[in-house]
Amino acid sequence: MAEYIVVDRAVCSGKPTIRGTRIMVRNILGLVAGRYTADRILETYPELNADMVGAALEYAVIVIDEEQVIARG
Repeated sequence: MAEYIVVDRAVCSGKPTIRGTRIMVRNILGLVAGRYTADRILETYPELNADMVGAALEYAVIVIDEEQVIARG
């Protein structure tokens, strides 16, 4: 994962991106939430490969696992 995901204040205001692109992890997550398949994500972003998409998902899992979730309501 670390080889594909970078956080650089000079790129996309420091949001996590795919190395060498300005494609943010949240863009990939948004496509997944929109029910895009991995193949469709790769069609949408032809500069990515399957490992990069997987790394974005893995990054999200790690971040969610580290966050403290507070129940509302």
